[in-house]
Amino acid sequence: MKQFYAGKLEVNEEITDFFMIKSAAVRTGSNGKDYLDLGLGDCSGEINGKKWDISPDELPAVNALQEGDLVKIKGLVTEWNSVKQLRVQRIRKAVPTDDLVMSDYVKAAPEDPAEMFAYVLERANAIKDEGLRKIAVDALEENKDRLLYYPGAMRNHHAELGGLLYHIRRMLTMGLKACQVYTGLDKDWVVCGVIMHDMEKLNELRSNEFGISPGYTAQGNLLGHIVMGAAALKERAEKAGLDEEKTMMLQHMIVSHHYEPEFGSPVRPMFPEAELLHYLDMIDAKMFDFEAALEGVEPGGFSERVRTLDGRMLYKPTFERLNTEKNKNK
Repeated sequence: MKQFYAGKLEVNEEITDFFMIKSAAVRTGSNGKDYLDLGLGDCSGEINGKKWDISPDELPAVNALQEGDLVKIKGLVTEWNSVKQLRVQRIRKAVPTDDLVMSDYVKAAPEDPAEMFAYVLERANAIKDEGLRKIAVDALEENKDRLLYYPGAMRNHHAELGGLLYHIRRMLTMGLKACQVYTGLDKDWVVCGVIMHDMEKLNELRSNEFGISPGYTAQGNLLGHIVMGAAALKERAEKAGLDEEKTMMLQHMIVSHHYEPEFGSPVRPMFPEAELLHYLDMIDAKMFDFEAALEGVEPGGFSERVRTLDGRMLYKPTFERLNTEKNKNK
């Protein structure tokens, strides 16, 4: 029976088990020898793997490995720069007689994709502004099939089956709560901005039906989802009959939501709903990273250093948080 190792491996642990390949590349080390660099995972998490000193005889089999393959690994867990790593000794592709269940190896958002989509579409249909409503509803309905499985990133936050939709759903929920506190905000703009801000990730990233992204499209590499999003929004705005000012404002929400030039935004937010969109995006990304890092940590313990959180180690308290949704449902 699968033991769900990937997110819970311990240093110096010897393992022999199956994993899904999230990424695979043959690279050349400083010694001039080829090695296999792997992203490995199951539904418990992910770990990087290295198979050093690949012989010429091994190259054909190694080059045939690709994202989404299930493989049997024999290896040893090591540590490099305070991050666990799997030193692969043997690797082979799974065969039908291994009798594996694919869902055991796919990390997925914790909510049902169909239910998340229904929630987001309902909020889009509730937009009062006719033009904004048409833009949001049309984008959702046209992209429904991919939204049900697409990840929110190749790596890092929301890089999982249904991750992009989960990101949108949580941002919407929090954004609507913020509108109850900051009553000067326009809910129509918050809802439409949240729905549209990352929509072009569907065309920036490549992904298989398991929510695994092997990399970026040509457009994704050359332009990125922010530039692509602003261009696509202009086309949708014209079809929806949105006037010039509203079109510019919606484009501004997309191009400013990363806030800093080094993260892809040419300008910073210039009206309240755009400012809120940035922080909704940031908060959800950070909370996802906290949740993922602490998932396999025992109470009273610390996580590994989390690169996306400035290399911080995170602490899991020993007491139970009684006001969390997880504990409310016990």
